[in-house]
This record gives sequence, structure tokens and C-alpha cells, in this order.
Amino acid sequence: MCGRLNVIDDPLNRLVSEMFGIRFTARTNHDLRPTQTVATVAVSHGEVGQLDLIWGTQPYWAKSLIMNAQAETVAVKATFAAAFEQHRVVVPCSGWYEWREEQGKKHKFHFASRHDDVLYMAGIVLENGQRLVTLTTSANPECRDYHARMPLLIQPQAAMTWIAGHPEQFFALLTEVYAQPLAIRAE
Repeated sequence: MCGRLNVIDDPLNRLVSEMFGIRFTARTNHDLRPTQTVATVAVSHGEVGQLDLIWGTQPYWAKSLIMNAQAETVAVKATFAAAFEQHRVVVPCSGWYEWREEQGKKHKFHFASRHDDVLYMAGIVLENGQRLVTLTTSANPECRDYHARMPLLIQPQAAMTWIAGHPEQFFALLTEVYAQPLAIRAE
């Protein structure tokens, strides 16, 4: 369900900087985990910029850290609805990891763009702009053999719509199936 990210600073930083017209500076981390700081792109006070957030939140009622929210229910869940409406971000990354059990052992798989493009995961900002929760959706046919869910990936041309668009525009992105080819390999 996407609990680890892969961030490789080159060419990611250059590509994200060029796309958004900002200076984006993520650090390489091949095993970025919840509770660690994640570089995101957001709009604040009308300006696009980098926003570094801690991945995951733990409301007082939760027994464990919440790192993901389901795209299908994010708009109606009390914990996430306001953030979804007002504080959306994209998480540029080089890939993510999933584990699949085979013959009683868990095997790690890396998912990335087949063309080494940046992947833009959808996220929301909670706790006064300090915390990140990423969104997941039903796995597309390519990922389904590894996990029932996958990150909600936003096409690069729709990234600004996700972070700054009108509700009817960004709501539509919740149901888009990511159709770009992925490279999937065992680690």
C-alpha cells in the first residue's frame, strides 16, 4: 500500500524544478519511510514551492500511524476532508516499493516509470502544514499482482490541477487510472 519511496535527486530535482519553475531540492533516499521528511510541491499564498513534510499522522484516536488515505473516501472522511479540499500536494519520487508474499517469504518489488520519468503521488497536508498523508487507489492491471492498492499517481500535465485546481477539476483526478508503463523489478 505504498509505505516506502525511492527518491533519486538527479534527475528528479532538475525535472521537478523545470516543470514547476521552482528550485526543488529533494535528497536521495532509496528507502524513504513514514515519519521521515518528504519533499513535496504545493501552492501556498498563491505561490508554487517546495514544502517539506513529515510522512504520516497519528490522530489521538488512532492506534498507529496513518500514512495513506483512500482516494475513494478522502473527500468524506472527517480526518481528511478539509485537507483534501484545501491542502493538496504532489510528492515527486523516482519510485515506490511493495512487498509480496511468495512461498512464505516476503519479497520486495520496486515500481518506477519505465522511461525514468518523475512519478507524482497525490498527497494532502495535515496538522497545521506539518504532516503528509499520501493517497492510494485500486491497483491498475500492471500492479494488481503485487498489491490490491497503489499510490494515486497524477499525470505531470495534471499536477497543477491537483495542487491548485477547482474542485470539479481535482475531484476528477481521484478516479483516473494511471496508464503509463511502469518498470517493476524484484529487489
